[in-house]
Amino acid sequence: MQTIKTIAELRTIIQSARTAGKSVGYVATMGFLHEGHMHLVRAARSEHDVVVASIFVNPLQFGPGEDYEDYPRDLAKDQALLEQNGCDVLFAPSVEEMYPQPMATFVEVPELSTGLCGRSRPTHFRGVATVVCKLFNIVQPDAAYFGQKDGQQVAVIRRMVADLNIPVRIVAVPIVREDDGLARSSRNIYLTDEHRLHATVLHRALETAVDAISSGERSGSTVARLMAEQISSEPGVKLDYAEVVNATSLEPVEDLQGDIMLAVAAYVGKARLIDNVPLTVESAVVSV
Repeated sequence: MQTIKTIAELRTIIQSARTAGKSVGYVATMGFLHEGHMHLVRAARSEHDVVVASIFVNPLQFGPGEDYEDYPRDLAKDQALLEQNGCDVLFAPSVEEMYPQPMATFVEVPELSTGLCGRSRPTHFRGVATVVCKLFNIVQPDAAYFGQKDGQQVAVIRRMVADLNIPVRIVAVPIVREDDGLARSSRNIYLTDEHRLHATVLHRALETAVDAISSGERSGSTVARLMAEQISSEPGVKLDYAEVVNATSLEPVEDLQGDIMLAVAAYVGKARLIDNVPLTVESAVVSV
């Protein structure tokens, strides 16, 4: 596996691959990789001749007082994991390489960015959309792989790609969970053993909601309340939100039909954790 630090070097490698008629799969990450990221890499590996991953902790998507400086980093470990799982090229640029001058241009998808996580992180998705647009222009992949855990992010990126006619296929890969149901996340390292026990309430609340819908409940507000009450009652957990939204528009849904997403977020100790379950509801049938 090659580790590349500059945009010019990466473009040379991509151009060589394109000249040889090879397809390119891409996985964008902020590093401190885990099994969830490796699922993305292996999915890209199964479909493409060349797999490119990037590690870049993007300052634009962190708000004031968030954990940009403290965000966990371990490049050597990440390199070993990527190589073991079939990555061909790692792009690991510096902030100066990605932003050689203060940004005057930003990409925003406001309709999908102000709800859910956007309420507590108002500038987050502008930073995500901007850096992902830059990375797509740099890597120019055939397909890009993102984890469903960041369900709102996936929706924002899909809409950005559609609106701007960016020629890349977006692939959402299912959430990878720990044995106790906790969604894999780089921020799980912030959890103490006690916090970790309580953090599983996010997944348990989602399971409660799925069970309710499978049993015939079709009121979005009722399902959202069930999730909120369960999370709020857990010791040491502060609810951020619990919502039922349309899977594409991310608008709240009251009459549960079609493609929806159950989405939750909460603060557990130092960590802000998110989780979700996408569902298709058709009359009496519920598909997870």
